[in-house]
Amino acid sequence: MVLLAQHLSINGNTLNEYTRKAEVTVEVEDKDVTTYASLGWKEVLGGLKSGELGCEFLQDFAATELDSIIWPLLGTVVPFVARADQGAVSTSNPNYSGNILIKGWNPIEGSVGDEATVSMSFPTSGAVTRATT
Repeated sequence: MVLLAQHLSINGNTLNEYTRKAEVTVEVEDKDVTTYASLGWKEVLGGLKSGELGCEFLQDFAATELDSIIWPLLGTVVPFVARADQGAVSTSNPNYSGNILIKGWNPIEGSVGDEATVSMSFPTSGAVTRATT
């Protein structure tokens, strides 16, 4: 599969026209429950789950564009939706959704001659779900 048309929505705003990369990662803490009965082998159980939405955007400061959409969300928990393709949700194009904390925003980054990009990671708050319908 080649990613050609990812879908990303934050707080109900479809951000496909600004998005260069969207990554949804989830993980589970590993809790060490090793005892002497483990006979020298480490044993673990799953603990708390967490996730993150990593994004790279092309910046736009115009009145109704990217910066004006994200800036007011700073410090709030908002919904997100991401999938590999902008097409309909299906078993071959699952929808990942949940809530993220907009914990920071880097409105200006880059060097001379670079395109104006914004690279951010937002932690999830609560469950991340996967839907195929």
